[in-house]
Amino acid sequence: MNYIIKEGTVNELMYIENNIPEFSSPKSYAEITAKIGARSHILLVAYINEQPVAYKLGYAKSGSLFYSWLGAVLPEFRGQGIAKGLLLRQEDKVRACAYQAIEVKSMNRFKRMLQMLIAHDYQIVKCKQLDDGSDSKITFRKNL
Repeated sequence: MNYIIKEGTVNELMYIENNIPEFSSPKSYAEITAKIGARSHILLVAYINEQPVAYKLGYAKSGSLFYSWLGAVLPEFRGQGIAKGLLLRQEDKVRACAYQAIEVKSMNRFKRMLQMLIAHDYQIVKCKQLDDGSDSKITFRKNL
């Protein structure tokens, strides 16, 4: 299926966020809007037949560092390169805004995400086991 990527809305993000089975506690509208607040941010949404099927949201952490905070693809649309398309589009937009690096965090249990980041030259800069020992949070960074 063909998809298009364009800037989206928090409401579209929420539709996707609330339909991801791996997310045991999806972010709320209030959490998302509070986090991005007045910060410079990029919210990309992928659409198939005008339906939002995936998103990627990030914001400026500093004048030189962009943090890719959240992203997801609805289960029935995975395996079509949509996450990769969002990642590459976000990189293009971040580069155009003159940031020097992108940082992203993921959990060890999201293997496909880890593989995609490594395949696109993101470097592991930190790994921290969760307090309960159930998983590890891995921080990646890519210099642009």
